[in-house]
Amino acid sequence: KEKKKSQLVGVVGLEIHAQINSNTKLFSGSPVRFSAPPNSLVSFFDASLPGTLPMLNRRCVEAAVMTGLALNCTINKKSYFDRKHYFYADLPAGYQITQQRRPIAVDGVLTYSYFGGKNRSQMSRKSVQIKQIQLEQDSGKSLHDDDRSQTLIDLNRAGVGLMELVMEPDMKSGEEAAAAVRELQLILQALGTCQGNMSEGQLRVDANVSVHRPGEPLGIRTEVKNINSIRYLARAIDYEIQRQIDAVQSGRAVQNETRAYDSKSGETVPMREKEGLQDYRFMPEPNLPALIVYEDNASLPTGIDPSQAVVVQKIKDRLPELPGVKRDRLVQTYGILPEHSFTLVNEDGLMEYFETLMKTTQREPRKVIGWVTNELLGHLKQQDMSVSQSPISPAHLAELLKLQETGRISSSAAKQVFQEMWRSGGKTAWQIVQEQELGLVHDSAQLHSICQKVVDSHPDEVHAVRNGNKKVLNKLIGLVQKETKGRADPVLVKEILQLSWTLEKYV
Repeated sequence: KEKKKSQLVGVVGLEIHAQINSNTKLFSGSPVRFSAPPNSLVSFFDASLPGTLPMLNRRCVEAAVMTGLALNCTINKKSYFDRKHYFYADLPAGYQITQQRRPIAVDGVLTYSYFGGKNRSQMSRKSVQIKQIQLEQDSGKSLHDDDRSQTLIDLNRAGVGLMELVMEPDMKSGEEAAAAVRELQLILQALGTCQGNMSEGQLRVDANVSVHRPGEPLGIRTEVKNINSIRYLARAIDYEIQRQIDAVQSGRAVQNETRAYDSKSGETVPMREKEGLQDYRFMPEPNLPALIVYEDNASLPTGIDPSQAVVVQKIKDRLPELPGVKRDRLVQTYGILPEHSFTLVNEDGLMEYFETLMKTTQREPRKVIGWVTNELLGHLKQQDMSVSQSPISPAHLAELLKLQETGRISSSAAKQVFQEMWRSGGKTAWQIVQEQELGLVHDSAQLHSICQKVVDSHPDEVHAVRNGNKKVLNKLIGLVQKETKGRADPVLVKEILQLSWTLEKYV
């Protein structure tokens, strides 16, 4: 029998350009600002006027070192800048300053998790190798005017500092790649080295995609360029994997080409063929010496001002708590589910809201988490608001939870109060409870009267209860709640309905 061939699987590697969060550009003093008037943030160096020289921005170097440390990279104490030559209208010099020979950081790893399986309830933890992180300049922006058949050039972005992160082809699907990029985005935001706003081009992803059978050489790859959202990244990669599988299975060759993702059709479309390896004519940047960073103050040469040097140990000491560590701590400290820890960490400001709330409430974390991830986050998403814009503070939500915990209001009334707190934007839970008379009715005589009324008008249900059908008792409790608009104390109502004198005449 001929051995059955194994299935084709996807192979995905990523190249990510992260815009460094810096006030000025990588080699000039021009400000960095999104949406500024065209060509208003351009220095003589950015425009590549003759006689101008680059001056390295220390903040950009420190950001690259910090990012490398957070991703478990080896920091090269000596790295070099190179010129990468290519000719395009938005690259005035005819070359980009990058780090081809020896980048600032190498050999890192990014650990990420995602939820898969049925109902996306099964957590998988994986890692991807980081080949290198290099510093380089961004290019300008070409704006194509098809009506006038012309291209306009905006050089505001030219020279902005970038970190290019090259990930090894360790991923197999769009879902994995999207989870890795989201984790990287959270890490960069926690570090403050990149704001990670993909809609503003601060994080741009190129995906290298191929297919092969496990154990066989990798197939011919295509590059899907400039994907600007995590959702589109997953869709683009999954589409491209399936397109290549279909091609191989039908005997067609996969072309080594550059493709773009069309979000409207959900397909990748050809941009240009890769005609062999492009000759970028790399050469050392003659106007910049080797970039030296130091391990600690003790390794600084005599006469070097510590405040002017980039010292790795100082940067390491400033590393914040990273997202993965935060999630583990939340699970261990509060006993919440891993998926809840992901929600808290992934939403900007939500973890801080939850932890502040936990300091002011006595309720169990697992009961509190639902209010934060369902009620609060649901309202925020519905109105496209951030956590910092929430009209309900942790202290006010804690007061509401206390009213429910102490039996002053029912769970349904608590949600009603939450809605009103959201709308009023200032009233406390207790004010709303008093104004709308939402407090639980604990008056035994009043509840006896209401229960008797319900029992008298539903003899069939009462007979069913007396015959052992306990489910019908819940219906009677619901009818009492309807009479009291959900304000009856459910425990007291159940006790009253179970009293023999209430039901005995129907035996």
